[in-house]
Amino acid sequence: MLGTYAAFPQQTHKTLHYIFSISNRKLQQTLLQTLKQINLEKFLLEDITPPSTPRCTVIFELGIAENRDFCYLDDEETSEAKKIIQKSPLQVMDFLCAIRYYKTQGENTLPLRFDYYLIRFTFSDKTLETQLFHERGPRHISPEDLADFIIRKINESFSKRVLKPLDES
Repeated sequence: MLGTYAAFPQQTHKTLHYIFSISNRKLQQTLLQTLKQINLEKFLLEDITPPSTPRCTVIFELGIAENRDFCYLDDEETSEAKKIIQKSPLQVMDFLCAIRYYKTQGENTLPLRFDYYLIRFTFSDKTLETQLFHERGPRHISPEDLADFIIRKINESFSKRVLKPLDES
């Protein structure tokens, strides 16, 4: 089933709650579009989190769950998922997020160890629950900072903030 990872961990490292002011359908389509847009884009680590490593760039690779696998979020996969959501919004959307780090030293770029996260978005009546599980890696970006970055990027898609923190647990 598209959007659900059958082996998502029961215990996660961080759970965050948000309230939103748009339809589930619109939020899910915007989430997909946002994650596709940040795929393979270069960011400075300090744009996401207080940097643990100076002169470090970050590249995200994201995939949407389909049972026990993840499909890379390219144009085709995003379009197919949006069509499914247009027919009927999903209750759960799971993603694999690989975060690649590169440190610049002079003219050289050195790859660092990657982080791997599983992220679950659960949609209910005007509330969004986000669960993050850190699979492995150096954790240069914390679960909270990763969630904040994604939510900030979603909010940038609109003229006003549509996702606001409800509480933290």
